[in-house]
Parts: sequence; C-alpha cells; structure tokens
Amino acid sequence: MTIRLVIADDQAMIRAGLRLVAETAPDVDVVGEAADGEQALAVTRRLRPDVLLMDIAMPRLDGLGAARRLLADPHPPKIIMLTTFDTDANLHASLRTGVNGFLLKTSPPEQLIEAVRAAASGDALIDPAVTMRVIASFATRHEPTVPPELATLTQRELEVLRLLARGLSNPEIAKELGIGDATIRTHVARVLQKLGLRDRVQAVVFAYEAGVVRAGQRERPC
Repeated sequence: MTIRLVIADDQAMIRAGLRLVAETAPDVDVVGEAADGEQALAVTRRLRPDVLLMDIAMPRLDGLGAARRLLADPHPPKIIMLTTFDTDANLHASLRTGVNGFLLKTSPPEQLIEAVRAAASGDALIDPAVTMRVIASFATRHEPTVPPELATLTQRELEVLRLLARGLSNPEIAKELGIGDATIRTHVARVLQKLGLRDRVQAVVFAYEAGVVRAGQRERPC
C-alpha cells in the first residue's frame, strides 16, 4: 500500500529536503506541500493524505493549531510534528492534541521514513531526544499523580511501559527484556488497553506524569 504524505514547513529548502528523503521510500508518495498552517489545513482537507508531516513553528497558524483543527475533522490524517525543540516552547502541548509522532529536524532520514510508516499503520514514533529533553522537562514541573489504572499492570507490563517511555522501539524492548517481538507487541497493546491510551505518544505522557519514569533517568538502560 502506498502512503500518501503531505509536508508542511514554512522553509522551502526544508520541504524540498523532506520530500527528497520521503520519496526514497518506494511506499511513500508526497502528494502535496504547505508553507504555513492555513495552507496545511486547506491542502490536507483537499488531498486527504494518510499522513501529514508538519512543523510546529509556522506563520499565520502554527502546527499545533493546525493539528488541533484537523484532528477535530471526521476523518483526520495521522500527524507527525517536526521540531527543533530548543525553540518550540509549546511542544509539550502537542502531546495532548493527539498527534502520532515527533521528529527532530536533525533526525536521520531512515527515522523519518520509519515515523511515516508507523503513523500510517496506527502506531506512533517519538524521537528519543524529544522524549528525554522535552517531554521529561515539562512532565516534572508538577508532582507525579499516580492513577489507579497503573495498579492493573503486571510487573512485565510496567517494565515495558518504562522502556517504551524512554524511546525504545518494540525490537529494542524485546532485546532489552530477552523476549520475542510478537510478545512485546502483545504487551504494548495490553498496556495501552489497560491504561485507556490510544498510542505510544499518550503512553509517554502517562509514564512521566505518573512518575513511572522521571527526568534525569537514562534514555536507554544498560
């Protein structure tokens, strides 16, 4: 299946570079571009792509505002936010918006394609640097609140949640715990179901706000 992708960024050179990277994947077709949030709304609603790759900081309407409007539509696309994280003070607000991933503009090309594929399949991908340096930063501004749903997790599921929140992919979690990929997929699905979460993005927020992981902890355990 071909993934239809729209790219939204106010810098033409950035859009060109993202298009170049995306089109190296045989299953990704860049069907449109936008230079600001208002254009992103119009182009996305007209072309109905599977995935929208969108910068947070854009003129007229920023990426966060555009994402909120699009996700209120009956059949919204999957949305991946692009960030420089040093300048995107509102990045943490995007976590509650319902987007399907976060990437740094400095992320390697293969990670961009992986994020697009993950979003298209209903999963989510967060750049580990965003996970630790931004999400942890905002989450620890408040005392952790332990929700009762956390007690429903088994010890193994809690381990999976911790590793997931630190930015590890399913194969990396499987390797860390010494179990198979299929088993990890099952554990992740059960964690999301028990906690009433939609995807990995919401799981990261939950883990930090519940105190399951905290700022300053290593991204990848030894």
